[in-house]
Amino acid sequence: MKKLMAANWKMYKTWDEAKATARELADLVGALPDDREVLIFPPFTALKGVSDELASVKGFSTGGQDYYIQEEGAFTGEISPKMLKDCGAAFGLTGHSERRHVLGETDEYIGKKTAYGIASGLKVVLCVGELIEERKAGKVEEVVERQIREGLKDVPREIEAEQIAIAYEPVWAIGTGEVAGPEEIVEAHAFCRKILVDLFGEKGNEIRVLYGGSVKPENCSQIISLDNVDGVLVGGASLKGESFSKIVLA
Repeated sequence: MKKLMAANWKMYKTWDEAKATARELADLVGALPDDREVLIFPPFTALKGVSDELASVKGFSTGGQDYYIQEEGAFTGEISPKMLKDCGAAFGLTGHSERRHVLGETDEYIGKKTAYGIASGLKVVLCVGELIEERKAGKVEEVVERQIREGLKDVPREIEAEQIAIAYEPVWAIGTGEVAGPEEIVEAHAFCRKILVDLFGEKGNEIRVLYGGSVKPENCSQIISLDNVDGVLVGGASLKGESFSKIVLA
């Protein structure tokens, strides 16, 4: 199983900035190790440019940070999986904490979006994770189980393992500089794995579980060496080619 090293550029970078960062990253990484795969989620406006820039680079792919659950129609401001694929995207991102807690997306809607993306031919990274209040209340497993089960509720059980990945991102660690400790990560990822096996049988052992939350070049090597950590989803440290290249090669 290849480690999936994913970058979420959020609402950063113009077309030119994104293309330049993608090229810098590819040049710094060079020949990607056989056990690594790199995924970039640029803003929609730069998706085509980044996809074209990385099209000939082995082991690199792009994805859309969000999408709507229709192919086309009168949905002002929205974008469809079909449009993402037309811009070169292979992946879609669902359930990110900012979509849940800033923009108000529900577990039910995220589940519909995840299933629709897969049915439309995208691979999907589903994000899950608890708020600090939920962790302090001892509700980590309750929250994560609900988010995974609702997020994958309508996903066919016969899908290939590579079509879905789970990104465990404790909300209190995203962009704060705080990182879950090794024991906390191992426990959370083992629990995610347990739910995936319950849902998909042995195939659940092949579905990648990523960690996200203040991942940096200094801590990535330790994080991806932990049990059931099959890659990372990186925010701020992915915005510069130099820092993200070190994470990719950690």
